[in-house]
Amino acid sequence: MRRKALNLIPAANHPTLDMLTNPGKPSRTGRGRDMRYSETISIDDLDRDPYPVYTRLRADDPIAPVPAANCWFATRWADVETIARHPDFTAVSPEAPVNAAFGQPNVLTSDGSMHQALRGGIEPHYRPKRVADYIETLVRPIAEAQLQSFLASGSNDLLTEYFEPVSALALARSFGFMEVDTPTLRRWFHGLSQGAINFERDPARDAICQSVVAEIESVALPLLERLAKTPDQSPLSHLLHAGMPEGQTRPPEMILPSVKITLLGGMQEPGHGAANLLVGLMQDPAQLAALRADIDGLLPQAIDEGLRWIAPIGTMMRTATKDTTVNGISIPEGTPVSCIFASANRDEARWDYPDRFDIFRPSKAHMAFGQGSHFCAGKWFAKAQIDITMRVLLEAFPTLTFADQPPEFRGWEFRAPTHCRIAL
Repeated sequence: MRRKALNLIPAANHPTLDMLTNPGKPSRTGRGRDMRYSETISIDDLDRDPYPVYTRLRADDPIAPVPAANCWFATRWADVETIARHPDFTAVSPEAPVNAAFGQPNVLTSDGSMHQALRGGIEPHYRPKRVADYIETLVRPIAEAQLQSFLASGSNDLLTEYFEPVSALALARSFGFMEVDTPTLRRWFHGLSQGAINFERDPARDAICQSVVAEIESVALPLLERLAKTPDQSPLSHLLHAGMPEGQTRPPEMILPSVKITLLGGMQEPGHGAANLLVGLMQDPAQLAALRADIDGLLPQAIDEGLRWIAPIGTMMRTATKDTTVNGISIPEGTPVSCIFASANRDEARWDYPDRFDIFRPSKAHMAFGQGSHFCAGKWFAKAQIDITMRVLLEAFPTLTFADQPPEFRGWEFRAPTHCRIAL
């Protein structure tokens, strides 16, 4: 793919441009034309609440440039599904924030044999049958111990004292980081996230991320050196050895970017997915009561509905490898397109009343774990962890109410409640 200058503002004859409308007096560009709505979107708009933004884009401009994020957005289910599987798009996306934050090659922004090698080092430990063999004995003791720590902490915030610690510890222990403590893991998680969401290329976010990256590498490099000599059954060890000639391992610099991505995604999605689900349930006591009355029957679909309603991880980047067309919209070669899973999960063409949290809605596949060959390898691990985390919590608390007003949500790449404080 030859690189062209990044063109976030298409020509005036873009197929959808004439359909756009803006409320009030339209802004003007230096070229004397009305700005598209997508060009006015700010990162603050998205962080506060991206869903009204996505609703408007789906209706008026479903594949559109968003200069604030340094990419285009694809917001409809059908278009996201097409781009994720389209031969004219690649995961090799130079504009993806994870490249600058974590390095390359990495499992998110590689394709072909490199992607297969990196994913193949991680995936076997997180396949459904393998997860079923160990998830209960791994997660339940962690959740029960963390719940006791929560009760003794003096805090009433389940997000910071229960959901995030359980998620961080479960991922770290399953992946091969056996001695890193909970405060360190949570610091890693929040620091890494600053790099992964840095679409606007904010130097302050980058500095926070790079500080944590240095700390992770200082722990990971000696561990990888030991595993190179004395392999074990962990994914970390598998990343080094799988598919390599006898006596050889992959160099640490080849796998470290994917280690950071796995740490971030694996610590973030289950914990925030569980928190999002709990808030949805607590905002509708009738649904929470129904779940308690039939937890075995309803919890699996409640987990999926929580993940659909607020996808903990909202996007996936793709890059056009040549001039192409999706749904009649021209996309120039080299254009980075962010597939907005969080928007696809609320597409009115796929779900009735998509903004409503409803554990009884008819079951349909959602995109919280991505699409295509890059769908999340930790899908079954995450869902099983949420299941156990919620069961332990509901067993311990026969009633659950908010300590004050329901929390606000924040973020668009990673979205979660700002707290989950309960009455004790």
